[in-house]
Parts: sequence; structure tokens; C-alpha cells
Amino acid sequence: MATQLEIIAEKERQAHLTRNSYIEKNGYGTTHENALSNGDEKGKGETATIGSSLDIQTRVNNLLKNPYSSNNEYNSKNPNALSDGDEKGKGENGTIGSSVDILTRNELMAKNTYFQNKGYGVTNPNALSDDDEKGKGENNGKIGSLTDIKTRTESLSRNPYNNQNGYNSTNPNALSDGDEKGKGENNGSIGSLTDINLRNDSVARNKFGATKGYPDF
Repeated sequence: MATQLEIIAEKERQAHLTRNSYIEKNGYGTTHENALSNGDEKGKGETATIGSSLDIQTRVNNLLKNPYSSNNEYNSKNPNALSDGDEKGKGENGTIGSSVDILTRNELMAKNTYFQNKGYGVTNPNALSDDDEKGKGENNGKIGSLTDIKTRTESLSRNPYNNQNGYNSTNPNALSDGDEKGKGENNGSIGSLTDINLRNDSVARNKFGATKGYPDF
């Protein structure tokens, strides 16, 4: 025996079914007229057309305004895709770019000091170090612009070390020989003059020494 809840549920289900336009014998599916594009707003599924009546009308209006069609497709060969002196196409066609692109490029090329027969490269005078400010590439032993060369010459003239007097571990200015410049070991001496004096002073004040070592206990 059905419960009171089941009885109420069945009544509600029957009430909903009476309002439903789709029933067991007229179920909604891919072949139902309300699912197909047949000139109304209900169905959009493909028949001879696709979409609702509004979709179809909008598509027709858009196609009327479109200059391209199956007989005049937009592609790489279409005049409106090619560079032919107008603003529409920019694809290579003897030239490249729209009319504005071509005009701008010609203006820039006219102001450019480098061109096909005088390209900027590693052999161009403006890329080489030849006593001007433009080029810095190595040229007959010279490297850098005029300012670079002058700065380097001035720096080298102030440098006490050169090819004949290189700074290394045997240079007097690197050795401990009683001055402040060198600290490298030299005949048992290590450190600058200040280092040696401070060490001697510290050792003189230390009650432990070579003859009286610090006890190890």
C-alpha cells in the first residue's frame, strides 16, 4: 500500500506531465521538429539550414555586407591581401606592406647612411677603430673609439707597471723588503714595514718566546 507521501508525489508528477509538450510518444530528440532548423526560433539542428530563424537572418545580413564569398575568397592571392599600393594588403608582391608602410620605409631609407652597396658590417669604416668616435673594432692593432684610446693611454702613463716591469711575485713592490709596498716573503721577512714593526713590538711584550714556550697542559 502506497504511503501518503508517495500518493502526493504521484499526483504532482502527473500534474507536471500534463503541462509537458513532450510525452512518451512525442519525445524530444535530434529528430524532433522543435530541435531542427526549420525557420522558427525553437530548433537549431542542421536540416537544409542551421540555426534558428534569427540566426539565419543575421547570417544572411552579415554575408551581404561581407565583400568576400565562395567566388571571392580572402587568401594569400586575394588583391586585398597583397601589397599593391593601397592600405588593404601587405603581403609580398614585388613590394611589402601597405602604402603607408612603403612610404615610411622609403623615408627612413633616405635618411639611413647604410644601404645595400654600403652595408654596416665588420669591415665598414664606421665599425673600425680609426681614431674617430664611431668605430671600436680592432684595426691595425688599435681597439676602441678615439675617447677609449686617449683614456687608455692616460691610464697607462700613470701606471708604474708595464711590459718591461710587470707586477708579479718577484717584483720588488710585491716583496717584503723594508718598505710599505710589498708583503711577500723575502729572505725570511714577511709583511710591510708597519707589519714588521708591529710584530716585533708585540713579540717584545710577550713573556712567551722561542726559549720559553707557552706550557701545554
